[in-house]
Amino acid sequence: MSYICSLIHLALFLSLSYNTIGEYHLDTNQKPQTYIISIQNNLKPSTFSNVEEWYKSIVRKTNSNPDDSLLHVYKTVFHGFSARLRPDQADSVKAQPEVTHIFLDEIYQLHTTRTPHFLGLDTYHRPMGLLKDSDLGSNVVVGVIDTGIWPENPSFSDEELGPVPSHFRGECKGGENFPPHLCNKKIVGVRYFSSALTNNESKSARDDYGHGTHTASTIAGRTKPENVSFFGYANGQITGLAPKARLAIYKVCWKFGCIGADVLAALDKSVEDGVDIISISLGGPTRRYTMDPIAIGAFGALQRGVFVSASAGNSGHSEGSLSNSAPWITTIGASTIDRTFPADVILDNDIVLTGSSLYTGDPLPENKTFPLTHFSSNMSKQLCLQDSLDEKEVKGKIVICSPGMSDRVQKGVVVKKASGVGVIIAMNDPSISNNDTLKSDPFMIPGLTIPFAATTKLMDYIGKQQVKKATLVFRGTQIGRVSAPVVAAFSSRGPNTLSIYVLKPDMIAPGVDILAAWPNNISPTKLSEDPRRSDYNVLSGTSMSCPHVSGIAALLKGAHPDWTPATIRSALMTTAYNGYHETTPRQNPKQLTFWDTGAGHVDPTKANDPGLVYDLSEDDYIDFLCASKYNDKEIKMIVKRPVSCDKKNVQLWDLNYPAIIVTSDLEDKMIFRSLTSVDSVTSNYTAKIVSPKGTNVIVSPLELKFRSKGEKLSYSVKVSALDEGSLQSGGLGSLTWTDGKRNVTIPLMVA
Repeated sequence: MSYICSLIHLALFLSLSYNTIGEYHLDTNQKPQTYIISIQNNLKPSTFSNVEEWYKSIVRKTNSNPDDSLLHVYKTVFHGFSARLRPDQADSVKAQPEVTHIFLDEIYQLHTTRTPHFLGLDTYHRPMGLLKDSDLGSNVVVGVIDTGIWPENPSFSDEELGPVPSHFRGECKGGENFPPHLCNKKIVGVRYFSSALTNNESKSARDDYGHGTHTASTIAGRTKPENVSFFGYANGQITGLAPKARLAIYKVCWKFGCIGADVLAALDKSVEDGVDIISISLGGPTRRYTMDPIAIGAFGALQRGVFVSASAGNSGHSEGSLSNSAPWITTIGASTIDRTFPADVILDNDIVLTGSSLYTGDPLPENKTFPLTHFSSNMSKQLCLQDSLDEKEVKGKIVICSPGMSDRVQKGVVVKKASGVGVIIAMNDPSISNNDTLKSDPFMIPGLTIPFAATTKLMDYIGKQQVKKATLVFRGTQIGRVSAPVVAAFSSRGPNTLSIYVLKPDMIAPGVDILAAWPNNISPTKLSEDPRRSDYNVLSGTSMSCPHVSGIAALLKGAHPDWTPATIRSALMTTAYNGYHETTPRQNPKQLTFWDTGAGHVDPTKANDPGLVYDLSEDDYIDFLCASKYNDKEIKMIVKRPVSCDKKNVQLWDLNYPAIIVTSDLEDKMIFRSLTSVDSVTSNYTAKIVSPKGTNVIVSPLELKFRSKGEKLSYSVKVSALDEGSLQSGGLGSLTWTDGKRNVTIPLMVA
């Protein structure tokens, strides 16, 4: 599991092999497994008063007791149920005429004081612009599907909040150690779904892991007048992105992970409860949409006008590594902000190697250096794994450890137990070449992480015996890094392996070293050796970037209640930027593609007034599924109504997505898009084209004249190769429609 997600230790990862759509290989091991079953509800016999009793009768036909095996009944975003069945029982269920689809469940993994200012949202005491227009999100309810919440944290105070929005119908069902009075006008609803519960865990929505508390406060934590910090780091006034928005909490993640059946149940219940936004900072391997509980549930949310944002994943820079790729989900990658926590390795040849650290203890003695040691021939020692280090070899030394196989802070604990005085985590991944994408860790011993470039220098000096000793110095918090935002090295990349013409991730947002709320009964590292406790913690991951967009979406929904999920996403994508925060160059040293950044870095102020949007209806997505060769039965399972693809003549690339991705087979073919005005005045827009290298791009017409709000106009794009050649993959460009004031920009890329 990625070090970013190590807050939840997954003991299992379910790997499924499929032979045909909606089928599973029969397992000769007859132990019960979790299945999700889609039911055609219009076939319910009149003898049953409700679908739940009918579903129980279906389970009884397998000689299974539904009171023991039935897990969840889905009524809103999905029609059907989940149950624990043996494979032979699942075969029996599948054979029944009312069953349209059955598939095995999977286990998902879990993928601020400075970021509101960095995003231009820092005038909370005198709100302006988007903050004023939305009343800081006061009439918006955000459903957070995660590890629960620690309700006593100061970020969840309801002081001076108005009544709970009348459209929300949820309840406070927090279970053990979560009495109803802990819900308030900030935490307006609480539920838990416990299929993954272990015997030593309580049935409660209380957050025993920290992840959900952190994401919830990032979305809608209250503005605190006093400064807060993580043991002095990131000191400042803390606030969520939408500080008056309400939180509805749906706990689905436990010690051994997040069961898909529970996630689907949370999606189902949250939409029934009346949330406006859903935030999901978890994901799993890419699966067909018909076998992906998040994709299925998110489509049902879309049908009710609910915006769903999800994390892209923390699988790093490998192509096609991202999760949550359905086009009706807004998928978020992670980026840095302009705040850093630098720390230095000062070698005895006076060379300084800079890394990053959140070490909270006493510094090493001044004017003293310590021997360096590194175990190159023993892998366990090189990785500083548990019980691998000998005190005779380590005592009084700074140990250089390689990353991997255990948590970075845990490596420091191993060094400390062997009487070492410090630890250097030396990154060996070339993608982490400098400090721009380095995450910080709260070491319990003087320790820091250095990037690949510094690791190379250090090992070279040691190999040539040019250095033997060093010391470590910690510089605290520094603000003003020019080279930000930069895509985090851990952030999962596109392309979308299921749908190449759908850009994923959609955008990037702050996700590195984010300060937010934390349960004060658990340590910031979750290590048993860590005695520290804090109301706030610094975490990194796309789990942190997703709630930033969820909070911004809450503001946009509050300012524009009539905006659809696709309108909100379009506004965010077409106003995103691709340079550094206050300069214009593209990120160096490696030029990025839209597979890394999506449309770019989110800009909430500009998103509040996009001028034009690329809207999408439910029928547009159905056309997309038809073009993707899903059959009528599969699509019916997702959309919960009959569908016929026979007479549809639609193309995958014509989905009205805010991006145009061209493949070689699309050369000289027309690609169509439509724009809808969200402006109340007449406006004229002109096309500005930045052609990908080696291409000629023709847009027709070059001018669009909108006379009223809601008017929709279409245009076509044709891309061809220059000089009678063929289209070369990797070319990057853009298409902007501008009225002189606003720029509505989408990526244009040759895949």
